[in-house]
Amino acid sequence: MEFIGRDAEMAALQAEFAQVEEGGGRFAWVRGRRRVGKSRLVQEFCDRSDAPYAFFQAQRRGERKSIALFADAVARSTLPAAPAFAGTSFDSWPIAIRAAAQGIDPARPAILVIDELPYLAEFDPGFSADLQHAWDRVLEKAPLLLICVGSDVRMMESLLGARAPLFGRTTLNMRVDPLDPSEVADLTAAPDAAATLDRYLIVGGFPQLASSWRKGVGKRAFLRETLAHDQAPLAATAQQIMLSEFPRELQARDVIEAIGHGESAYSRIRARSGVKGNTLNDALEMLVEQKLLVTRELPYAVPPGRKAPRYTVADPYLRFWLRFVGPHLDELSRGRSDLVIERIERDWAVYRGRAIEPLVRAALERLLDEPSLSGSLGGARHVGAWWRRDHSVEVDLVGGDRPEPKQIGFVGSVKWRDREPFSTADLRELEASRAHVPGAEGAKLVAVSRSGFEGGLEVDASFGPDELLAAW
Repeated sequence: MEFIGRDAEMAALQAEFAQVEEGGGRFAWVRGRRRVGKSRLVQEFCDRSDAPYAFFQAQRRGERKSIALFADAVARSTLPAAPAFAGTSFDSWPIAIRAAAQGIDPARPAILVIDELPYLAEFDPGFSADLQHAWDRVLEKAPLLLICVGSDVRMMESLLGARAPLFGRTTLNMRVDPLDPSEVADLTAAPDAAATLDRYLIVGGFPQLASSWRKGVGKRAFLRETLAHDQAPLAATAQQIMLSEFPRELQARDVIEAIGHGESAYSRIRARSGVKGNTLNDALEMLVEQKLLVTRELPYAVPPGRKAPRYTVADPYLRFWLRFVGPHLDELSRGRSDLVIERIERDWAVYRGRAIEPLVRAALERLLDEPSLSGSLGGARHVGAWWRRDHSVEVDLVGGDRPEPKQIGFVGSVKWRDREPFSTADLRELEASRAHVPGAEGAKLVAVSRSGFEGGLEVDASFGPDELLAAW
């Protein structure tokens, strides 16, 4: 597969390796969500470097088995120590890791990659201390670039915490994020900004999925290609994510499936998932705080809402998969992708109208970094939403001066329809809703539309697909 983008990340790794060539070891820490291309990035870097390297892909195994797998990876590598590892066993991580660094010529530095490092820390609480020992005693002075990669973002962050053994050891701390909409636009060759944002709601920021959307292929044709069976890319990628994230936490999986179906309120998540009480609270905390797969929002107003939290699947692709694909894998496995696709086509307009809202809020926050725009919209720098507890009134966009606002600058509405522009009736509805938002008296009015705006519309600012995509 052709390597895709990541120029800044590649340059950062190359700069680290250049430091090794000048003398002394370097320690790169690479984290990011599953399937965003971390391993592919590091593999491409190793290939381009033309340096001796070993790439160890950790598994969910105990200490002794993991050390044996590491030794096997080194034995099959191009490191100078590789021949010595053939048929050799090691009693501890420090000994194995230090042995891997033996024999490296300072004139030809090497690379050692430990991928999915959180698996090692999960099954061996002493691993990070062992790695610190190996780094302090040998690797820091060796002509070697050590690269540790992990998909459990929270664990990767905690392993570098102030009281953690590896604190202060890394020389590069890199986060590999999903592709942004402008990068997806380049990969999918969408005909316009509106189509790009629609495609982003399907493939998210996953490079493999975005690159599989061939030029000139429309949505329905793409779905036919990527949902041909249950192991096709659009179906299989999320399955791999779910299996990796929830190997044992079945109740957390039930909860995210309920949220992915469209349930955002606590009571409705409880009813659909069948998970209750403290078990539900623990599952939600795991999804929000540890896995970072779900966002938890409160009504954005002055004063900020403290009740009626709303839960949403954070990633656009996973949200699409949980809504349309995951519940119907059995249909794909028996060759009835037509049923899945017809369901998507039938419900797409309604689904898209809600799914686009977090993306619009993210785009507006980026645009509000421009002081002139922020100033014209009441000093707003942050964008949230507001809703009544019973959801009888909902406002898509509320702009304020800080995460917990002291001042509301604007309220807005998103109308993401194929052909109908943002109308005077839509504006009147927004004006009526503004009166319900605490602290929004006199706030500016913002309209967002996929299909333009009715002539003579009296709003303070309006944004279409081109302006939103330009935010990236």
